[in-house]
Amino acid sequence: MKLSSRDANAFFAKPDVRRAGLLIYGADAMRVALRRQDLVAALIGPEGDSEMRLTRMQAAELRRDGAALTDEVKATGFFPGQRVVLVEEAGDAQSAAIAAALDDWSEGDAMIVVTAGTLAARSKLRKLFEDHSNALAAAIYDDPPSRAEIEAELKRAGLARIDPAAMGDLEALARALDPGDFRQTLEKISLYKRGDSEPLTSGEIAALAPATIEAAVDDVLHAVAEGRDGDIGPLMQKLGGQGETPVYLTIAALRHFRALHAAAADPKGPAAGIARQRPPVFGPRRDRMIRQAQGWSPDRLDRALSTLIDTDLALRSAGQTAPQMALVERAFLRLAHLKTRGR
Repeated sequence: MKLSSRDANAFFAKPDVRRAGLLIYGADAMRVALRRQDLVAALIGPEGDSEMRLTRMQAAELRRDGAALTDEVKATGFFPGQRVVLVEEAGDAQSAAIAAALDDWSEGDAMIVVTAGTLAARSKLRKLFEDHSNALAAAIYDDPPSRAEIEAELKRAGLARIDPAAMGDLEALARALDPGDFRQTLEKISLYKRGDSEPLTSGEIAALAPATIEAAVDDVLHAVAEGRDGDIGPLMQKLGGQGETPVYLTIAALRHFRALHAAAADPKGPAAGIARQRPPVFGPRRDRMIRQAQGWSPDRLDRALSTLIDTDLALRSAGQTAPQMALVERAFLRLAHLKTRGR
């Protein structure tokens, strides 16, 4: 039987041990591996591997000995409890051996969990599980995780109390990161919040999520966008001492001002425009960029982007003789003056 996404999520969380087997397949190997990991953990618990209730088989093994899978499924373990036989990276070549094991399965035998990559609708392996009376097939798609999937990840990580705004940030983060990185980020946040009874906030997510721009670079970009020309010189000296390159600073500024331009031009307002940014912008930095976008007109942002593009071209010009960091600092000062004086 073919499982819908919702039914698959429910099965991964609470599998029915009366089923003979489950096929998990999809183009993204990481997503498939994470789903397989969740299912196996739900079936055998944290001690199942050490108690030898999990048997791993590579699909290539079944080519040499097709009966090996049935033997493992029927074997009696040393420890009581549910057993699992995992067949990884399977394909149509293994469908006959897997079909024999499914047909010979009886209650109390190990559940057969099979993982595979992309399978066409006519795939023998896929049709075997979809048509079998006591087996299931779950396709894992590359779509962004649903709210239910995110909530399941939060529950798994032990994060129970979450501010509503923080939940929106987590949804944006889940869309921006691959599943493995998102899960690791939630584990990091969970460790940080251990023993803390206060709800998770957007600021905490911003501090703990994978960084997209270094904080010191953020400082000078905020100074430029807010027209604080007196802060630009000292910050540029600090960045130069840290080894930041002029080209990188210009690219970071272009990214920042393009985000402000998109926010200022968004028909639903700057807040909606910033919310659409990818990678997502979190917490205090998001609120700050919304205020910045509100303080710039689209016309001035057009001029700001032109200044930065001209600076980038000058930095890459073979005939440029002026100090490159000075060129960037001059461009940043011009942008700060454009913000405060309109020129």
